[in-house]
Amino acid sequence: MSLSIYQASIPTFLRTLGNLSAILKKAAAHAEAKNIDPRIFIDDYGLDARLAPDMFPLARQVQIASDAAKGAGARLAGLEVPSYADTETTFDELQARIARTVEFLEGIREEQLDGAEERNVT
Repeated sequence: MSLSIYQASIPTFLRTLGNLSAILKKAAAHAEAKNIDPRIFIDDYGLDARLAPDMFPLARQVQIASDAAKGAGARLAGLEVPSYADTETTFDELQARIARTVEFLEGIREEQLDGAEERNVT
C-alpha cells in the first residue's frame, strides 16, 4: 500500500496547526489564570517573545506556519494560494488565522492532489 501525496501532507499540516492552536490556548489560559492583562502578557512575553535573539517573534512564527501549510496545500492541489495579511497582534487573531488555514486545507479534496508528485510547482 503506497502513501499518497495527500496522506503525506494535508493531515500532517492539520495536526501541526491543531497542536499550534492548543499551545496558544494554553498561553492565553495561563494569562487568564494568573490574572495578567493579555496585552501585557503578549507585549512582554507572548507574541513578541523570542527564545533566542535570532528567532522570529511568536506571531511571525504562527504566520509562517500558516503560510507554509496553505501554500503547500494550494500548490499541490493546483489552486491559488490564499493571501492573509500578517497583522495579528492577539492570541484570538492568531487563532482565527489558524482556523482560516484549517478551513482552507479541509476544503482540499484528496483527488485534487492526484498526480501532484508529477506536477511542477514554482
